[in-house]
Amino acid sequence: MRLLKDILFRARIQEVSGSTNVAIEHITMDSRNAQPFSLFVAVPGVTVDGHQFIQTAVEKGATAVVCEHMPQELNSQVTYVKVQNSAEALGYIAANFYDNPSEKIEIVGVTGTNGKTTTATLLYSLVRKMGFKAGLLSTVVNKVNDKIIPATHTTPDAISLNKLLSEMVHEGCAYCMMEASSHALHQHRLTGTLIKGALFTNITHDHLDYHKTFNEYIKAKKILFDTLPSTSFAVVNHDDKHAEVMLQNCKARKKTMALHSMADYKAKILENGFNGLHLHIDHQDLYTQLIGGFNAYNVLAVYAAAVELGLDKLEVLTALSTLTAPEGRFQYVKSTTGITAVVDYAHTPDALKNVLRTIKDIRTGNESVITLVGCGGDRDKTKRPEMARIAAELSDRVVLTSDNPRSENPDTIIQEMKEGLDPVMTKKTLAITDRREAIKLACTLAQPGDIVLIAGKGHEKYQEIAGVKHPFDDYLIVKENLTTLDK
Repeated sequence: MRLLKDILFRARIQEVSGSTNVAIEHITMDSRNAQPFSLFVAVPGVTVDGHQFIQTAVEKGATAVVCEHMPQELNSQVTYVKVQNSAEALGYIAANFYDNPSEKIEIVGVTGTNGKTTTATLLYSLVRKMGFKAGLLSTVVNKVNDKIIPATHTTPDAISLNKLLSEMVHEGCAYCMMEASSHALHQHRLTGTLIKGALFTNITHDHLDYHKTFNEYIKAKKILFDTLPSTSFAVVNHDDKHAEVMLQNCKARKKTMALHSMADYKAKILENGFNGLHLHIDHQDLYTQLIGGFNAYNVLAVYAAAVELGLDKLEVLTALSTLTAPEGRFQYVKSTTGITAVVDYAHTPDALKNVLRTIKDIRTGNESVITLVGCGGDRDKTKRPEMARIAAELSDRVVLTSDNPRSENPDTIIQEMKEGLDPVMTKKTLAITDRREAIKLACTLAQPGDIVLIAGKGHEKYQEIAGVKHPFDDYLIVKENLTTLDK
């Protein structure tokens, strides 16, 4: 139990109706979860405004309400607090309610278009290998030491985030590695959270359905660095042209990493194949099971963050050599006939390009590359023709299919993807809406030695169609098809 006046610290209060000397046992931004001694925070959302549900929360017993606009009718038994920005206030309130757990654990936030999940997961695995207790907040899964907690968002809402951080502190975690999405940063989900270190992987066009312009997308990512204190560190990928922008106005200790330009942390790829990468990092050789140039950046980012955290360089390199990629990130399976299928989460043009270029780099002969790809519904439409074009440019055959169509017609999405194809590309492209049948076709098209890329969904265990999530696992389905072909 906390007093309302104590958990409003830093919330930029503009007006108060009622006493702040009241007990709060529960905080929520969902009126359906309100109960006696609850504080309900009304947050304007993308589709729904929490202010519409203030009365519902009060009827369920909420003791206090935080909002940007005072209701016309006030309940004399309820305390109303008007703030400048309720999403921002919620960040501080959640942190205060859970006794500011981010001040008791070292948090590293990873942002960028691609590589967030892999980098955060590898960092978590690294410190666990080195004997530390740690937490992970990622697109794939959340973890408190070895306890698995399903992830619903890339970055949890402010209440869930602080609750998880509080649990990590309680369980003795020294570190938390987390993805920091542009949505989360823009929506103040990390407000009130002390970040020890921030990593910038790269930035390319994505989420323009939400941010509207590329500049707004960059500004959202930049929030992570703008809010770092001088006691923290920031590591950016200097090979990305937006790296310097991220460091503008950043008060933290600034470091760079790169494969192709001058930087504080440098790596060079010596070998790259299905057996993994041989890298030269910081004058030391590193053999890792991870594959591809994009993973060289991820490994380098992990190494840089670990060193900035004060961990021993040689111990870090030793532990790095034992790590494997997260589920659905360049995860591959081979048939007895020599067909290799790669399952990858690549769902942006740049990520797809990186994966296909990696496949091209590690091909040993004249193997054909068959790429299956779709685009998600209710998301950035501008990348649809670009995804198809990249697949056709870098593959011998292409199968366009459904991804997670959500509320959209999957055939319409595929048609919009086709707009990126010229006549030559169109001739080597097939379209099958049913993803299961499309995977079967892609495997059937492959000859011994060929490589099949199943792109877009990676680790996901479902396909969302018309608001319903149906069980669906790309890796299991492609494995079943390759097994059938082996018989």
